[in-house]
Amino acid sequence: MEPFFPSSPSPGRSRRYFDWAATAIPTLSYPQSLNAFGNPSSLHYEGRCARALLEDARTRCAAVLGLDPKQLYFTSGGTESNALVLHSLALRKPSPGILFSAVEHPSVRENCLVLERLGKQIALIGVEQDGRVSPSRLEKALEKVERMETPGKRTEPRFVAIMGVNNETGSVMDIPGLVKRIRTRGGAPIHVHSDLVQAVGKIPLDITAWDLDSASISAHKLGGPRGIGLLYLRKPLEPLYTGGGQERGIRPGTESIAGALALASCLESRAVPQQLAAEYEKATERFIQLIRGLRTLPGCFLIPQDRGEADIRFSPYILQVGFKGIPGEVMVRALDERGCAVSTGSACSSGRADRPVLTAMGLDKQASLAGIRISQGWGTTPEDIGSLLETIREVLVLFPGNPGKAG
Repeated sequence: MEPFFPSSPSPGRSRRYFDWAATAIPTLSYPQSLNAFGNPSSLHYEGRCARALLEDARTRCAAVLGLDPKQLYFTSGGTESNALVLHSLALRKPSPGILFSAVEHPSVRENCLVLERLGKQIALIGVEQDGRVSPSRLEKALEKVERMETPGKRTEPRFVAIMGVNNETGSVMDIPGLVKRIRTRGGAPIHVHSDLVQAVGKIPLDITAWDLDSASISAHKLGGPRGIGLLYLRKPLEPLYTGGGQERGIRPGTESIAGALALASCLESRAVPQQLAAEYEKATERFIQLIRGLRTLPGCFLIPQDRGEADIRFSPYILQVGFKGIPGEVMVRALDERGCAVSTGSACSSGRADRPVLTAMGLDKQASLAGIRISQGWGTTPEDIGSLLETIREVLVLFPGNPGKAG
């Protein structure tokens, strides 16, 4: 039976893809390893062949990231990597004080809320108008946790989650500076976790130098297949979920050999310093073109409004923008009908009416709901950017009541 595909909303028009932050267009050939069909936990020859390939993939990933292979665990992706770390806190004694930034991905934010329902003390780390965690905001959140009370004992901050690059606005956090601030406070050790899904392969990073305790990575943001990711752990943790003992007991379940090898190939192609730097420069040039064009459009506003054309506070792969008087979902549908794929924000929250990330940045409800996310990748061309700008102009003509001046 043939699979069902919906008809194109833009028949006769070329499609232009600007939702790379949701998932990247695959542009690499991955070794499928169909001959390595053995279970890597089996002791026979076929199992040992599969195990050898799995460990080769782990070693290759570690080499690119500058880590010890024993610190990497294959998972199903960024969401599971985040959840594995967070839910291990349910077993922590004494009960830890948990902090997370107000702009975290739902896989962090919503799991922290689950932990709160289980009786853990949580606190939000506020952000500035540019969507970034500042040292002062971090300090206030740490102090708030210290003032919390648990039965018979004062709560201590023991876990902090701050993402590397925000998936809706592209805000780049100063992870090294923030971690240093945490480490110099004294007191009980604090585990620092970072969701690096939008950072790996996009911006320069060094997990070891950043002094992180754990981090999450996803293959499909790098052009790899869905269903494979990495969890970095400086030291093993006590997992909440158990099973067959795979991945040294951290993540039970039979590993995907083809997925692991594909992820290794993606990291070798996208995350090595030379390739990353070259792509970063090209992406910056395309976003300069985009932002300059957007500033000429009536009613357009950048989020945040002070974002510059080549602003190092932001990843050159993600831009949040709005149009006065036009709801973001309406703009997404109108652009889709004309061949351009954009989104309102995280694909994981596409069914939600609220925009927690933009609200945390101080935007009012009307401005938040007007926001759309434009995200690019290594397959994006200057011609794509020009086509998108022209298509937005077409759409704006349909809204003659759209108020506002350019910029």
